[in-house]
Amino acid sequence: MPATFRFALNDLPPEAEGLRAEVREFLKKEFSGAAPVKRAKSWGGFDREFSRRVGARGWIGMTWPKTYGGHERSFLERYVVMEEMLAAGAPVSAHWVADRQSGPLLLRFGTEEQRQRILPGIVRGELAFAIGMSEPDSGSDLASIRTRATKTEGGYLVNGTKVWTSNAHLSDYAISLFRTQVVPDKKHEGLTQFLVDLRNTKGITIRPIIDLAGKHHFNEVNFTDAFVPDEARVGNDGDGWKQVTTELGFERSGPERYLSSIALIRELVREVSAKPDDRGTEAVGRMVASLATLRQMSTSVAGMLQAGEPVNLEAAAVKDVGTTFEQSIPELAHALLDVEPTLDSGSDLQQVLGYITQTAPSFSLRGGTREILRGIIARGLGLR
Repeated sequence: MPATFRFALNDLPPEAEGLRAEVREFLKKEFSGAAPVKRAKSWGGFDREFSRRVGARGWIGMTWPKTYGGHERSFLERYVVMEEMLAAGAPVSAHWVADRQSGPLLLRFGTEEQRQRILPGIVRGELAFAIGMSEPDSGSDLASIRTRATKTEGGYLVNGTKVWTSNAHLSDYAISLFRTQVVPDKKHEGLTQFLVDLRNTKGITIRPIIDLAGKHHFNEVNFTDAFVPDEARVGNDGDGWKQVTTELGFERSGPERYLSSIALIRELVREVSAKPDDRGTEAVGRMVASLATLRQMSTSVAGMLQAGEPVNLEAAAVKDVGTTFEQSIPELAHALLDVEPTLDSGSDLQQVLGYITQTAPSFSLRGGTREILRGIIARGLGLR
């Protein structure tokens, strides 16, 4: 029997919907008055103090065990918090990666010492994480990484380079994938993950990568005989590929995969509403229909996570379809409204269009390119 997608039509439970009003009131108090272009940056906005306030409300590590500071709430309740934060354009970057994937990875594969030491700080919004995966010659082909972790007394000496490491210069830790063994003709083997202390590890140099907008959030992270102790290893030596694919499932399925352009959608709807016509009405209707479909797909994956089911196939589909939708919005706005994007001047619509136009190409790169995602989907459906 051929494999199929397992998306289910689910409604959010009453406790999740009941949380929505609470989150909106918090955001109204904490983030009111922010300019649309600031809201457009959303999960790229790094604000440790805001993250601490979110943590104080119990909205980081929501699904985690209370033993580690978590709150043992459902994945669907967490989904509501994520959705409202992104829809409001809140600056969630300081806790986003840790809450979404680094913490869950430690819960599943980390040692008890790692959990006790790290997870409570994440829950409080005090620890920020980066992702140490991509390398100069290994982007979407992650299994071809070359950064070596060579066994030595008490740990490993790491040599190599990671690139496109968002917020490494601001973060405390990075879950990093290194090659601990070379297995000829089996590049997926011999990979191991490590909990790397970015602030206190000698031999690490972090250099900025300035993007086309002149902004610094990407980094190149160089390791030169950087000593990483045995207790920093996450999971078993050689199990890195299995673990990292689980981590990417967390990364690919959330509402950030279709809400990255929401600030522009808001401005577009506002503009069209001021001068309604058939063309604008049709365009808005199509956007709303796409958003509703993507939201249902994403909430379905949240339900699967709640049930402890594997999500790699469905998460890849959400990410692929979602980023295609997100990237279409700037072109639609330009064609529909005949407005030129700007950066530091002009109307709110122009500035938001300018920001999203510059950042949209990255939407289909982060978390895996379309080619990689469609390969996962093809294999998952038994097509190759």
